[in-house]
Amino acid sequence: MVHEELVFPGLTASNYEEVIKLVGSKMCAKGFVKDSYVDAVLEREKVFPTGLQIGDFGIAIPHTDSKHVENSMVGIATLKDAVIFQSMVDPSTEVAAKLVFLLAVKDPDGQMEMLKQLMSIFQNITLLEALWQESSPQKMAELLIGLKLTPIQN
Repeated sequence: MVHEELVFPGLTASNYEEVIKLVGSKMCAKGFVKDSYVDAVLEREKVFPTGLQIGDFGIAIPHTDSKHVENSMVGIATLKDAVIFQSMVDPSTEVAAKLVFLLAVKDPDGQMEMLKQLMSIFQNITLLEALWQESSPQKMAELLIGLKLTPIQN
């Protein structure tokens, strides 16, 4: 689910659309998602925003339907400067996200399980800070693999 080629520390983007396009296009180039994936994520984000405020830490977990996914994978970006996502709790509230998990889950029933796993990770502020400060894609991937972010059945 986590591969260092899809981990982007210190990414520079001007808005959430750019983050999704940059990471999503890499996921597409690697064959994990279909050509329709990026546009589908962007459309879903407008209707069902995915920003989460965890203490002082802004996170976003954009995703879309499994029909746009070839193989389950998570693209991860830490942002040099936070970008605004709307809150999933209150869409009128902005979340300055500096950590983005772009989800691609093949099994429609597996998406909820993946979100549960991520929520347990998000409760660890020390880990979130370590991820955000890490400059090595390999070490970021290792931090998450060590937490047993388990593969979802394809």
